[in-house]
Amino acid sequence: MTTHLRNAFAGWMAALGPFGASPDLGVAVSGGPDSLALTLLAMDWARVAGGTVTALIVDHGLRREAAAEAEATAGRVARLGVRTRTLRLHGLLPGPGTPARARRARLDVLEAAAAEIGLAWLLLGHHSADQAETVLLRALTGSGPPGLAGMAARRETLRVALLRPLLGATPGELHAFAAAAGLAWVTDPSNADPAFTRARLRHWRADSEGQGVAASALDEAALAAGRARSSGEAERSRSLALRVSLYPAGFARLTPGPLAPAALASLIRALAGSGFAPSEARIAALAARPRPATLGGVRLLPAGRFGPGWLLVREARAMGPPVPAIPGLRWDGRFRLTASACPPPGARLGALGGGAARLKRHSSLPAAVLATLPALRVGEELVAVPHLGYPGAAECARVPVLFSPNEPAGGAPFAVMD
Repeated sequence: MTTHLRNAFAGWMAALGPFGASPDLGVAVSGGPDSLALTLLAMDWARVAGGTVTALIVDHGLRREAAAEAEATAGRVARLGVRTRTLRLHGLLPGPGTPARARRARLDVLEAAAAEIGLAWLLLGHHSADQAETVLLRALTGSGPPGLAGMAARRETLRVALLRPLLGATPGELHAFAAAAGLAWVTDPSNADPAFTRARLRHWRADSEGQGVAASALDEAALAAGRARSSGEAERSRSLALRVSLYPAGFARLTPGPLAPAALASLIRALAGSGFAPSEARIAALAARPRPATLGGVRLLPAGRFGPGWLLVREARAMGPPVPAIPGLRWDGRFRLTASACPPPGARLGALGGGAARLKRHSSLPAAVLATLPALRVGEELVAVPHLGYPGAAECARVPVLFSPNEPAGGAPFAVMD
């Protein structure tokens, strides 16, 4: 079993590459048997590849025992010879939607830590039974075909590549592997709490080893849906590459003619910095006949001097409020200060807004774009608009503010413009 799983893991990782020479991997370690097995497998794989592994452990703070469990897990992993870093969530409280909120918060802090350390890949311990539960849960909530593909084995975010190499492994195999290595693990009681939907589905399936007929059927369905999703994403990317020009100021130009609804949905999500697309019916109608409209926080306008077609511009009144100008921080889901930025003390990053009129001479951009540009203010004083080079030679005018389109679910047709 041990040799079989190690060989299988090498194959799964090969399918998720390439990784280059001496890859440095991050592994999200919850302290359970799945993530501990992943750590051991990743250690062996990285050793052969000449790379390293860093274990990232999150203390979610939802239970009194959480801090002690995180500390114990860090000790177990460190004894394996793996570097560890313990991360703590703050302000996460029990209540409605706790598992989903905790997953989002945990993934956010894991991604941030991986980026800070300089890890390009973050491995997650989801296995075949997790995939089966995801597909079942999405089916029960009316998800469309892309959602029924379940979790992607590899997903690029703005900060790191998320890898799930264990989707082909059952929990029974992973538990046996961890036990054979003599590892002790933490059991989270929330995994069996019937107050949570996933726990009820787990109880209903009555298949703790993840080797039953139902789990296999759901995983096969996810693979088939995943192949269809990948094909659709490739077509969408080709369409966007041919039809769309993205500009660092956070807007796009679309050439004339209809566009596939999925492609338009991805474009709108990216330009709005949103994780959600507008309704399928509204997207389909606008994609079939592009015209002046506002949808999903994005405006469609005639392209004018930019040539034939349409400009897609962020809707000014839908933009996020100003935020502290902290290097690395993202604003409005679209722009971020680079880590090397040194904004003035007390500065905030927000929309240029009404200040656009007096700065029109600094740029030939349309007024609708100017108003949505990121600007730095200290109090009410406008101190910099980086995209315009305003105010000229001043140091704060050179603070890098980058347009970073959000990654649409299931694939990333846009690269970070960095």
